[in-house]
Amino acid sequence: MTTCTWPGSDPVYLAYHDTEWGVPEWDSRALWEKLILDGFQAGLSWITILRKRDAFREAFQGFHPEIIAKWGEADVQRLLANSGIVRHRGKIVGTIKSARAYLEIERTTGFSNWLWAYVDGAPLQTNRATMADVPGFTPLSTQISRDLKKAGFTFCGPTIVYAFMQATGMVNDHITTCPCHARTAALAAR
Repeated sequence: MTTCTWPGSDPVYLAYHDTEWGVPEWDSRALWEKLILDGFQAGLSWITILRKRDAFREAFQGFHPEIIAKWGEADVQRLLANSGIVRHRGKIVGTIKSARAYLEIERTTGFSNWLWAYVDGAPLQTNRATMADVPGFTPLSTQISRDLKKAGFTFCGPTIVYAFMQATGMVNDHITTCPCHARTAALAAR
């Protein structure tokens, strides 16, 4: 069987592909963390973020939006001094702003419910034959991106949102010959 080719032979990437990527995530906080990490990836490769994920989790205190939403300039400076993460002022400030936006959506609708409503609560099954068939973004990711920005999120363009949708199982973009395709499809029901 042919697997998805994007992880290459890197063991960290392969483990991520085989155990996490495309697995439906229903937890609001975990979804928010992944969206933030995808935003930090902008302009970089995902493997860079993946290798720094533990350092990000420590620096951002477990990605608890309730904590991050209260942060200010001293916290921004602390993070800018942390060589274990991507030190980008705009992305750090954007994370604080996005934590505040997350809390409002979580309070009113539930962040998970809000996101999963875009796909009627179930992962989209795309059945793509080759990696060349996988788009960089879709009309749906463009709409979600617009709505996230309207809600106050940053670093969430259509390409970032589509990568987020793939990673969190909102869309099953494992190619049909990849053993993970059927495995993640079977996880579509809550």
